[in-house]
Amino acid sequence: MLRRVAATRYVVPLREGGSLPAVMEADDGASYVVKFRGAGQGPRALVAEFVAGELARGLGLPVPELVVVAVDAAIGRNEGDPEIRSLVVGSAGDNAGLAFLPAAINFDPAATTDITTITPELMARIVAFDAFAQNMDRTAKNPNMMWCRGKLWLIDHGAALYWQHDWDGGLDGVRSPFALIARHVLLPRASSITAQGEWLLAGLTDEAIAAAVAAVPDEWLTAPPELEPAAYRAAFAARLCARRDAAAVYLEEAEGARARGL
Repeated sequence: MLRRVAATRYVVPLREGGSLPAVMEADDGASYVVKFRGAGQGPRALVAEFVAGELARGLGLPVPELVVVAVDAAIGRNEGDPEIRSLVVGSAGDNAGLAFLPAAINFDPAATTDITTITPELMARIVAFDAFAQNMDRTAKNPNMMWCRGKLWLIDHGAALYWQHDWDGGLDGVRSPFALIARHVLLPRASSITAQGEWLLAGLTDEAIAAAVAAVPDEWLTAPPELEPAAYRAAFAARLCARRDAAAVYLEEAEGARARGL
């Protein structure tokens, strides 16, 4: 299970994010980038944040720690900006937090002189995972990666697992290719994507997938009326397992896109 913290102070909004996340201080003395349940993308974006983020961390990819952040509505009532006040008050309860990276800058492969410290294998692993998670937000325009103290960090997985926004609980589409992987910002510099198949399958065990789904707070679940929360979690995990098992489809697609770009 993920750690739980309680927000103690709203520090600053991050207006470059469409959902208006914010840096908040918590009762453990640390700061977190908080994505709010009441934002326009809705709680399913937070589900993707936690599930994809935890699976990536379990695979050893560089994702900052994820925590559940309890937000008291009283914190929002003290905000002068009506947009922020409405968002925070409307998100009272559990929200998604990502460990704040001080002095981090947006990753830009054209401007980051230290890109040579990122191995082609790590790039291939990130591409392979994003193909599994169907993450459309890792493009040159919107890479959702940060550079901090000489290290690359992956952030913001809210756009991954997009199938859940129109999902009936079944397995339709689990073997679908993911054409958007051709736009992945790291693909041109990555080594073989198909060579990462064994690594991907070894890390995405049934147990790891079940644990990532179990970490999602109940209040974020928006199951179809015919599914109880426990059944919804089981169906969600089953779909991820089926997607994992179809790795040959999307890894070969990513490898073909890489070859065409070479």
